[in-house]
Amino acid sequence: MEYIDSKKIKEIEFTKNNFYVAIDFDKTITNENSFDSWDASAYKLCQEYKVESKRNYQKYSPIELQYDISYEEKSKAMVEWYSSAMELYYKYNLTEDKLIESVNESKLEFRDGAKEFLEDMHNKNIPIIILSAGIGNVIKQFLENNNCYYDNITIISNFISFDKNGNIEKHKSPMIHTLNKNLNSHMTKEIADKIEGKKYRLLFGDFVEDKNMVPQNEWDKTISIRIFMQKDRRKFRSI
Repeated sequence: MEYIDSKKIKEIEFTKNNFYVAIDFDKTITNENSFDSWDASAYKLCQEYKVESKRNYQKYSPIELQYDISYEEKSKAMVEWYSSAMELYYKYNLTEDKLIESVNESKLEFRDGAKEFLEDMHNKNIPIIILSAGIGNVIKQFLENNNCYYDNITIISNFISFDKNGNIEKHKSPMIHTLNKNLNSHMTKEIADKIEGKKYRLLFGDFVEDKNMVPQNEWDKTISIRIFMQKDRRKFRSI
């Protein structure tokens, strides 16, 4: 079912200087048939890794989509899942070279119109904040491979660190998962400077929780667009 807040749409008038974009990556910038950034990061790892990763997915994914449990219970499960996923990278020795090779060879594809949307926002100098519970290295590499990692784009995600020899280092920051990815928690001076003076927000996501990428007290100044699963409806429309 579609819900369109006609009153809000009439009240909010976007100009190239008065808004910024907050956008999810997996299944939003990329299409529904694309790998997600976790899978894409480890595409070149061994079969044993894939078996364990699939087991985690089968255990935790139903919880992620469950809405009759408390926030605390679901959040605890998400921390367990994401931490376990990162532990598999250590266990099966994900290196920087393997990650780059994985990204280059895995199935990562833009949603129809998404690349053009990024280019349009760059040409208009409109800030884009990509907030993702995925892997930031993959997002950055994918955008670079497609010549659209523009200077108006900032990525907030789980970045994997590698040492000077390209070996994975322990992840020190709290994991960003579907329930805690929000701009306020990850605000930096660089981001604050980019969005300073922007009265409105344009938000894209595919999960219900993606609306929380911007604070609740800013929802009345935000146009939120949920990208649905149906192929004929999950497309961008440039401004």
